[in-house]
Amino acid sequence: MEPRELLKLLQETGAMLDGHFLLTSGRHSNVYIEKFRILEHPRALDDVCRAMSETVQNQNVELVLGAAIGGILIAGGVGRYLDVKHIFSERVDGKMELRRGFSITKGQRIIIVEDIITTGGSVFELIQLAKDYEAEIVHVVNLVDRSSGEVNFEVPTTALLTIPSESWEPEDCPLCQQGVAITQRGRTGKQMETV
Repeated sequence: MEPRELLKLLQETGAMLDGHFLLTSGRHSNVYIEKFRILEHPRALDDVCRAMSETVQNQNVELVLGAAIGGILIAGGVGRYLDVKHIFSERVDGKMELRRGFSITKGQRIIIVEDIITTGGSVFELIQLAKDYEAEIVHVVNLVDRSSGEVNFEVPTTALLTIPSESWEPEDCPLCQQGVAITQRGRTGKQMETV
């Protein structure tokens, strides 16, 4: 899937929103990507998962790890294309954990899949979780990178689409300074880094 195809898909499904948004990271932005508008369409989800799996198909992946909630769908689809197990972590008391009998074995070759990266906070948590189990993190693959590639996970990373979008700390937000009402969309259970 070419980046322009994914961008068109995001636009056609209504996933790209303009306004004034409070992101999970605590930062403010004028653009929000409502990933579930694309993930709710079976064909679009399938196309995205196939494209993500193609970026790692020759890397002997043994396990796909995603984070609840959006990462569940993506991990399942990518795992299906790679024909490997897929699991997801959940946030409990603000910390990522494996539950429901999921496990990672020492030395297991895993990829981490994510939907939208802004600060990379959730992926850093997944990386730490995998390291706690002494897994080998082969690759991070995400749907959209909002950071313009500025986040470095110190493992190979591929984004299907990079969208340079501005985000600000609340005190620096020009939309707040203009008095534009803010909208908070979606919650992962992650504690806000700043409010």
